[in-house]
Amino acid sequence: MNLYIKFFIIHFKSAIQYKTSFILTILGQFLISFSSFLAFYFMFLRFNKVSGFSFNDCMLSFSVILLSYGISESISYGFKYFPIILSTGEFDRIMLRPVNELFSVFVSKIEFSSIGKMCQGILITVYAVSEFQGIWTISKLAVYMLMIFSGILYFVGFYILYASFCFFTIEGLEFMNIFTDGGREFGKYPLVIYGDKILKFFTYAIPLACVQYYPLLYILNRPAPLLAPVAPLALIVFFLICIWVWKFGVKNYKSTGS
Repeated sequence: MNLYIKFFIIHFKSAIQYKTSFILTILGQFLISFSSFLAFYFMFLRFNKVSGFSFNDCMLSFSVILLSYGISESISYGFKYFPIILSTGEFDRIMLRPVNELFSVFVSKIEFSSIGKMCQGILITVYAVSEFQGIWTISKLAVYMLMIFSGILYFVGFYILYASFCFFTIEGLEFMNIFTDGGREFGKYPLVIYGDKILKFFTYAIPLACVQYYPLLYILNRPAPLLAPVAPLALIVFFLICIWVWKFGVKNYKSTGS
């Protein structure tokens, strides 16, 4: 943790060398993300409920996804940047360091512009929690925090998978954005609104429903599977699988010769 903090400080000092650009970039990210919220808000002005979920209900789902995505993009940008690291031969030098390769890539780049998305995520989270129509209990708050944590595991896991596939393709596979950027868009609303087949896909193939749908049913006191409150824990298994894929890629890595 101390080593990560040192890298964080180095990247932060580098980012604020051009303070005006730094602030404007964060503001721009905030406004772009805010436009997404406006679309969400205006839709509920036209339709009071979506598949039985009210605006305040969906705000809980929206806040979880937006906050976890903003945090994940900021701290794991090195994996999005990995195709360049690989093609330039930088990864050869990383493998010679006494630090774990995964950690080295993890701290290679921190995207501070995502602070804008994180700030909006925090604001929406505060609003969603304060406007919740039910009664917050300790267990519900714990489940809600677990949803955010599992959301971070979801997005970071897919960024690791994106980087892992580069060991075999060199270039990044853009279709992976379906599960990161697409997951952010899909996850704004409870996944049941897209139909039963989509819900099953995002439960058994891609565990996004375990992040925001099943635990949401528990918080809203709706009929839910028995394991709904602990469904986010499935993302721990998913994340470990992503780590295994990464290790498999490192084991089969061959230098690009750059």
